[in-house]
Amino acid sequence: MEQLLENRVLRYWTARAPSFGSTRSGELRGALGARWGAALERLLPGPGLRVLDAGTGTGFFSILLARRGFRMTGIDLTPAMIGEAKRQAEAEALGIRFLVMDAQALSFPDESFDAVVSRNLTWTLPEPERAYREWHRVLKKGGVLLNFDANYAEALRKSGPGGPAAYGHAGVTPALSRENAEITLSMEASRARRPDWDLAVLREAGFRGCRCDPRAGEAILRECSDPAAPMFLVSAVK
Repeated sequence: MEQLLENRVLRYWTARAPSFGSTRSGELRGALGARWGAALERLLPGPGLRVLDAGTGTGFFSILLARRGFRMTGIDLTPAMIGEAKRQAEAEALGIRFLVMDAQALSFPDESFDAVVSRNLTWTLPEPERAYREWHRVLKKGGVLLNFDANYAEALRKSGPGGPAAYGHAGVTPALSRENAEITLSMEASRARRPDWDLAVLREAGFRGCRCDPRAGEAILRECSDPAAPMFLVSAVK
């Protein structure tokens, strides 16, 4: 069942890759990208660290942090997204390692990274607990996890797939909107009380200092923030 759902996610994001890449490319050059970069830099211990960008998409976080001196590795399940990420990073001559990889089953050795960052990934995963355990495994002792996500399933239950277009959904067709809604409501995270669920799973995975900032996204996204699905930040330390 999980494999069928994962394949469905892969097809969806393959279709989304071109328009998604165009949107994120514009954000990288604008005020929103500057706010995201400053927030990430403030939350991480310091430049020069090895950072894994899990579910990198078109490389948004990886590019912002590579500009600031972090040594970035970005992974994504969707080859089309990785292709977009490589093109955008090459345009800025940034030496980022981008790999096609499942965030729930990483091929890196234990304690490979000083930090793991992620945005809008855990809600798309059939088994998000596996991802949290893997992120704990590849972090060095004292390493930091920063995961930005939102209760998109709850927002869908209230408005349905025909509701207002959310931030990051420019160019999405009605068919893709319906597919997004069906996938979202099929995921384990859609049935969880988040972010309380995330904090409990992080503690079970062995993380310490688990915290949540329920308004982290609002402070960064500002006018783009979706009140129906406010972006939260869960953070933790290995």
